[in-house]
Amino acid sequence: MSDSPPSESGGDDLEAIRERKLSRLREKAENGALGTEADATETDDGAAAAAAESPDEPIHYEGGSFEEELAGHDLVLVDFYADWCGPCKMLEPVLEDVAATTPATVLKVDADVHQNLTGQYGVRGLPTLLLFRDGEPVERLVGAQNEERLRSVIDQHAA
Repeated sequence: MSDSPPSESGGDDLEAIRERKLSRLREKAENGALGTEADATETDDGAAAAAAESPDEPIHYEGGSFEEELAGHDLVLVDFYADWCGPCKMLEPVLEDVAATTPATVLKVDADVHQNLTGQYGVRGLPTLLLFRDGEPVERLVGAQNEERLRSVIDQHAA
């Protein structure tokens, strides 16, 4: 990250990332390539760089170093969820859209499997969403959230 102050066009940069991701998603849907990696080599350098920073789909934490997972991305929205949790299930399509259209990486953590992380981050209710910027927690949201609220929080910390 540069030490220069954010430009007035910071919002334009976020919008450009959203547009590239939406365009790629539409192309995938039209070509029947959703869920495949066929399009990974077909993107331009800018879109590929954005995709490397922020995957288009939520990723699932499988164990290992949580800090390394966070360090791999500038902005990470961590979703602590459980398979039995109704509000967590309602949040899934919202998180898929957020992953596809924002500069944040969405990382899903199964609270039943990774109880050490739920304790470490003080998760007491599900779903709990923690937004990390540069590996540090900057925002906590508890309960199902609408897409507008999540976008607002992400945009606030992405600028």
